Amino acid sequence: MRNYDLFAITLASVMLGYVYGAGSSSNDGRMLSSNQDLGIKVATPVGNLVGQLLFGWLADILGRKRMYGIELMIIIIATFAQALAGDGHSIGIIGVLIVWRFLLGIGIGGDYPLSAIITSEFASVRIRGRMINAVFAMQGWGYLTATLVAFIIITAYKTSILGDPSIDNPVHVDEIWRILIGLGCVPGCIALYFRLTIPETPRFTMDIERNIQQASDDIKNVIATGDSTIGSDRLGYRFYTRKASWSDFLAYFGQWKNGRTLLGTAWSWFVVDIAFYGLTFNQPMVLKTLNLNATSTTGTTGTQLVYDNLRHLCIGNLIFCAGGLLPGCYFTFLFVDSWGRKPIQLMGFTLLTILFIAIGFGFDRLSATEPAKKGFVVLYCFINFFQNFGPNTTTFMVPGEVFPTRYRATAHGISAACGKLGAIIAQVGFAKLNVMMGIKHILDIFAFFTFTGIFSTLLLPETKGLSLEQLSNENQEYFSRGLVRTIQNRDKTETLNSASTL
Repeated sequence: MRNYDLFAITLASVMLGYVYGAGSSSNDGRMLSSNQDLGIKVATPVGNLVGQLLFGWLADILGRKRMYGIELMIIIIATFAQALAGDGHSIGIIGVLIVWRFLLGIGIGGDYPLSAIITSEFASVRIRGRMINAVFAMQGWGYLTATLVAFIIITAYKTSILGDPSIDNPVHVDEIWRILIGLGCVPGCIALYFRLTIPETPRFTMDIERNIQQASDDIKNVIATGDSTIGSDRLGYRFYTRKASWSDFLAYFGQWKNGRTLLGTAWSWFVVDIAFYGLTFNQPMVLKTLNLNATSTTGTTGTQLVYDNLRHLCIGNLIFCAGGLLPGCYFTFLFVDSWGRKPIQLMGFTLLTILFIAIGFGFDRLSATEPAKKGFVVLYCFINFFQNFGPNTTTFMVPGEVFPTRYRATAHGISAACGKLGAIIAQVGFAKLNVMMGIKHILDIFAFFTFTGIFSTLLLPETKGLSLEQLSNENQEYFSRGLVRTIQNRDKTETLNSASTL
């Protein structure tokens, strides 16, 4: 659902332009102004940044389970509200949508650290990479589903669109984008039950709540029944371990061996999101620059042009997704636990740098003839492929593995927020620089950023085959200060010292 809602806006923004655009663009129909289009697209990444920092921090304090349901509720409410948004005397629909997409972004932002951390803390060492990758691969399926749903709705509305009064008044397009966005609630409502009933991760229960017995029972119950129970009367063992605090946070990350890891995860995510979101959210602009939109390919006009443009946009997105993005995810799935995360990320950044240089410096030639344009599409699909068989996947994975439990979600949230800062810069920069210098020079800039990702990757440890405790860079043997045996009844709690020091 997260990724459906994120990427559906690339299609919906074009539809919004046809219906609510400020004015007509010659014979192509109305479109959103550059500031309106930027506001619609950048509102969610800004919300993502806030949600990643906020929910990452809260997940380390209050627990992963508790936050996992709350952020999904925010996503469902904000998605449904967008589909019902309307104009008013004091505020326009674009402003309303920007507000709701910001709130949607907060919920989606919280989903990043929580999904990665919960999967990481439940997974065994042998398959941890594949399990986290399987979660991340839903990004590709969300993108594909949003495009397929849009294509189906547009096809179903063909007669209605062609029967609209004029190209400047395509009233049925207003229904299409609302259905497209609103359907994003459906998977969220299904997933909400499972998120509310999922057990707390055993590592949070043991390391943060310091309840060894409860963690052990949860693991046994999850393996046996997929559920967990918390009895009112129970005998348990509790560790006294280090608690998260600002002073401890600064002391831990103040050590270069830990600080460089956070720097490596944060910068790597920052640079890959500059390229990924800079391209993904602006694919309609790329297709138009290459003259691959319906105006140049079919020569149609009027409401037929509206239908053809929307249909061509969906087909283009399907090609880019199925031809690169999704296969890249599953190539990572095949090799991540054998090759390791670091080699895949290094390979991805290196090849992305080469590909961006190729299409950036060769843009004029690649857009000159029809065969050359097909070559551009192939190279573009390779970019999507090596983003996901590379840093777009591993930057989500590594921060969920390399930090201690008390800061795992917080550090993942910081890394992810740096990524969304890159996405915001890419959106604003793409909108402004495209007018100043054109797409080809923006692609050259992307090449520079992906090149720097090679060096930030060198700061990271390899996580393949290592437990989360080994990756935390802390001595586990002397980590706990003491062990107590607790007997909890409804009316009293008795604590007996079982050991003074471990």
